[in-house]
Parts: sequence; structure tokens; C-alpha cells
Amino acid sequence: MQVQYNFSDELTVTASEPWFKVKVQANTRYLEAFVGQVAGRADEIIFIDLFSGNGLYTVGHQKEIFPGSSFQALLSGLPITRYIFCEHDQEQVKALKARVSKFFPRHPVTVFDQPIETLPAKFTDIVPQGKPRRKAAVFCLIDPCSIDIPFSTIEKFGRAGWNLLMPFTFPLNVRMNHAFYQTEGRDKLQRYVGVSGANKLSSVENNGNFYQQLVQIYENNMLVMGMNSAISAQKIKSQWMELPAYSMGFFSAQISAKAVQQEVQGSEFAQFELF
Repeated sequence: MQVQYNFSDELTVTASEPWFKVKVQANTRYLEAFVGQVAGRADEIIFIDLFSGNGLYTVGHQKEIFPGSSFQALLSGLPITRYIFCEHDQEQVKALKARVSKFFPRHPVTVFDQPIETLPAKFTDIVPQGKPRRKAAVFCLIDPCSIDIPFSTIEKFGRAGWNLLMPFTFPLNVRMNHAFYQTEGRDKLQRYVGVSGANKLSSVENNGNFYQQLVQIYENNMLVMGMNSAISAQKIKSQWMELPAYSMGFFSAQISAKAVQQEVQGSEFAQFELF
């Protein structure tokens, strides 16, 4: 049972479109399904949000404020033993730390405010790395709303045995279209999917095909790394990302990604049945 909070303060919140709230709910369902798979088999269950922001979002000129995925994890009541929230923008960090202290003082939360490139080394000291007779199951949410995070960083997380949830959401519209990523955004694209992946995308002529092929290339890169995958489609209505649906990827080298996805889809169907 979730505890309800009135998240009211004078600190910064992040503006979003209505679909983003639905994405947060989807992220939470994946976390719930993951915990259901590993509970009883792991000594520690660790939740990591690589892009926590300030913890809160708003829709419609702050008339509706809702918690992001990091706070939803805290509210979930799941048997998570540790939470690691990451954010490097200092204004966001200030708000995040203040809210964690105010609303969740008894939860075991660590806030990292270092650049994303430094995180793998820092996590080594905090996340158990195969301690004798102890097993840690790590659920890592990677939701930057961009393609700014290099695959080389993701690779480090995957090789550490973490289970990765990645909503493939980033600006893709009339202005920031496929041609933008093929030219001005080429360097970021190469870091995101590799040089060969960027080369494959260089001849794509519309946003829909660009997105579809990008996700396929990314999934293949994860499979090559030794992770199994499950990709689902989530509806979206947005001027920021002008597609009918975006892809949600769950990747794991420890458990069946498809089993987690099936549990998520089952919970979504059950909720639909209730209404």
C-alpha cells in the first residue's frame, strides 16, 4: 500500500507533457515485476535511477504535481534495501536532497551529484560486487530523455551484472529530426549506438524508420554484450517526440527479460479488466 504525500514546497519542479506521467507508471510496473522475480533469491535489492532530476514533475502550469520514478520507487512499498539517485545539475540536486530528507527520512537513499562518466567507478564502493554468500539484484533505470549517455558507460553497468530498464525517449520532431541526428548530432549518435550503428542510420529518410532502426541497433548491441532483452511499445502523444509509440527496453544477464515483460503486461491487462 502506497503512502500518499502532499509534495508541496517552493523548490523547483520539472515541466512535462501528460504522457510522461504514464511513462513513470510504466517504469514502476517494470520495477514491481523485477522485484517479484528476484525477491527471495537476492539478499539485497537495489534501485538505481541514473537521472532522478529533482524528484517531481508537473503538468499544466503546476496544477498537477506528481512524483518521478525515483520517488515512485520510494512510495511503492517494495522490499528494496537501497536506493541510489543520480543527478549532476546542482539546482536539481538541492531540491532532490531536500525532498528526500523531508518526505523519506527513513529510507536508505544515497544521492550522487557527479557527472555520469564517473558513476561506474563510484558505484563500485557502494553496490556489492559479488560479496561471498550474498547476492545483490540491481535494477537500474536509465531514462535521460536524450541520447547523451554513451554506450561505453551503459556497457560498464551491464558487465557489472545490473538489470537495465531503458525507455527510448528523446526529442524527435520537425526541428530535431532524423537529419539533425545524422549531421549536427552525429557525434552523440556515434557514442550512443557506435560508429557502425551511426553509419547504418545515415541513409534513413524519415523519423519513424530512424527510430525503429535505432532501437533495433541498440538491442543488438546489448545482445552482443551478453544480455537478453525484451522490447515493448508504449503509446505516446507528444509534440516533443512525434511518434505514435516509443520503445521500452529491459535488459538483463541475470534473469529472463521476457518473463519480467510478461508480468508487466499481465498487470496492465489486470488493471484494464478492473475498469
